[in-house]
Amino acid sequence: MKELGDIVKAYERAKLSGLKMALATVVSVDGSSYRRPGARMLVTEDGQFTGAISGGCLEGDALRKAALAITQGKKKLVVYDTTDEDDAKLGVQLGCNGIVRILFEPIDKSNDLLIESFKKIIDSREPSILVTGYHPDHGIHWGTLLTQAIQEKYIKQLSPILDNVLAYKKSEHLIIATDEGNQALFVEYIIPAISLIIVGAGNDIMPLENMARLIGWSTTVVDGRPTHANSLRFGQANKIVLGKPAEAMQQLLFDDRTAVVLMTHNYNYDFAMLSELANANVPYIGLLGPAAKRERLFNDLADNGIHFTDVQLKNIYGPTGLDLGAETSSEIALSVCSEIMAVIEGKLPQHLRLKTTPIHASI
Repeated sequence: MKELGDIVKAYERAKLSGLKMALATVVSVDGSSYRRPGARMLVTEDGQFTGAISGGCLEGDALRKAALAITQGKKKLVVYDTTDEDDAKLGVQLGCNGIVRILFEPIDKSNDLLIESFKKIIDSREPSILVTGYHPDHGIHWGTLLTQAIQEKYIKQLSPILDNVLAYKKSEHLIIATDEGNQALFVEYIIPAISLIIVGAGNDIMPLENMARLIGWSTTVVDGRPTHANSLRFGQANKIVLGKPAEAMQQLLFDDRTAVVLMTHNYNYDFAMLSELANANVPYIGLLGPAAKRERLFNDLADNGIHFTDVQLKNIYGPTGLDLGAETSSEIALSVCSEIMAVIEGKLPQHLRLKTTPIHASI
């Protein structure tokens, strides 16, 4: 999601400068590759690029292919066979062992609705679908489309696939027959970015808010102190909420990709906020501080007749974070972000070297 956001920002800058652009999208991968289908890169006619389609081995040649797409004003499919060890044959140094197909699409006023669709996806808190169509044998390419932009005569045969993608939360590849010949489709399932709500606006939460934004998460800072929760201190946060817990809750939205971390260092504020959260369905609530603080909070909540369900209790992580040996606020931020990502994505943290299956699920 962060890549889409960066591409939209780069597009806006290039548009203001009057620069022509092309979008490069990885549409399929056979074998091993650093980036998976759905990876994107925006290239401007002056050679600047945003995003990545590889670990750096394809970008040099991709810039030339993008320039050609811009000049010709036509979509272009390029296949990189990284299984060929003769790097000189391709003119690029390829470090992976796979076949990568990349679609280059010129972006101009005639199709800037594509960028508008990216904006809608970024702003939505619901899963989205993007369809990228390309002719396997260099014919006519549909390019990247929202499902609403697909011709009605093809929607009927695609509807079951679109339903499956949403139901199973997994992208799919297929080939359909069209009036222009076969069209290979990459039907991409896109999930919203994680929304991190940080309750507390002390100096120690700054690294956490910065790191979350760096990853591409949406960040909200909540505090009752106007001297702390303000745009001078958190100018790049998506939202700043000032007020008491009950007031703040009226301005917060929760979904299945929302995480809340209580870091105020004020027991009463944390207690009041946790009381409010008993009425919300949040997949991750982190409590800064030792286990003794967690137990005190639970006991005081029970004494006040406030109880969490068993499911809610499983979603409360106190102390917050993974045991990485963190000491500094930046290290704690890494620990907390790592745990949140693992929980939201449904992963059990482990060393990748211990995995016996591919690192990435096949797309």
